[in-house]
Amino acid sequence: MKHLFSRDDVLLLAERAESSKNIIIVTHTNPDGDAIGSVTALGKFLSNIGLTHQIWTPNRYPDYLSFLDTSSKINIYRNGKIRGDFSTEDSDLVICMDFNQLNRSDDLEPFIRESGAYKILIDHHPDPERDSFDLIFSAPSASSTCECVYNIIETLCDLKGSYRNCFDKSVADSLYVGLMTDTNNFSNSVTPETFITAARLIEKGVDKELLQHKVFGVFSEERMRLLGHVLLNKMVVIPELEAAYIVLTQEEQQQFKFREGDSEGFVNMPLNINKINISALFTESDEYVRVSLRSVNHFSVNRFSRKFFNGGGHERAAGGRLYLPIDEVGRFFEEKLKVFIETNYLTNEQDL
Repeated sequence: MKHLFSRDDVLLLAERAESSKNIIIVTHTNPDGDAIGSVTALGKFLSNIGLTHQIWTPNRYPDYLSFLDTSSKINIYRNGKIRGDFSTEDSDLVICMDFNQLNRSDDLEPFIRESGAYKILIDHHPDPERDSFDLIFSAPSASSTCECVYNIIETLCDLKGSYRNCFDKSVADSLYVGLMTDTNNFSNSVTPETFITAARLIEKGVDKELLQHKVFGVFSEERMRLLGHVLLNKMVVIPELEAAYIVLTQEEQQQFKFREGDSEGFVNMPLNINKINISALFTESDEYVRVSLRSVNHFSVNRFSRKFFNGGGHERAAGGRLYLPIDEVGRFFEEKLKVFIETNYLTNEQDL
């Protein structure tokens, strides 16, 4: 196994966890498969070695991932919780997972910033907010945060042989889901190490066909009809920019009984069109428009998102937010895409 992180840092993480009485694990707003996979995998492993913990998400996660939380360990901050329910005051250790900037934890950000607890980051996004953490495990070359967690646990098991039996199938299932979802079913952001990791998780008993069905084969009839609607009626193709986008309004979400996670994968659909290299999905909410961006070839949606969409992420997969009326979003996207392409490629400016 290729070690992503120093053994000293892994041992320090273990020492901090073992000496803590109240461990809090947090992931980003609108958690996806890698977020839920990584927090549940780490949580299960901590439980297996006899350590108590709490897991918090800023808002709901998709229902199809609930099978990873069989013990109902995940607390959802916006799920009828009063402000006092989440507190880091008595915490010894806060572990932040699958995000590189604390503002990605949304309403939980001020609690984390104000906490005097030891703070650890485990993530695979570029440019982490280093000043906010005491210990950082950052590997932008990794396919997913779950690949990072696998590497940490394997290193720890090598260093502490007694932990080997604590890395069981339940931990492996969570890690495999993160690998599978964050790579779009192993079609992007993979390295040889990613496939080696997947193979070793299967050796631990992961049923990849079953997990594939649980994640990709349990959508509602309404979700399937919504997919047909957006592809037929909402997808706008811009051939001259090699781009396409979809705008999903709140009215349409209500019409198709939209649930969190129903639009998973929609943003990738336009990239199946010949000569379309950039895709965007805009989803309206009460507070803002959620932005999802994907690309192939050379286009950096990370820089594009950071410049115009209050976000960031990976070079080929990023997200953000817009504070615009939903009927202005399409025009805004086209205008900014033209500006970005002309500036970034015609003048060769790398940092906008």
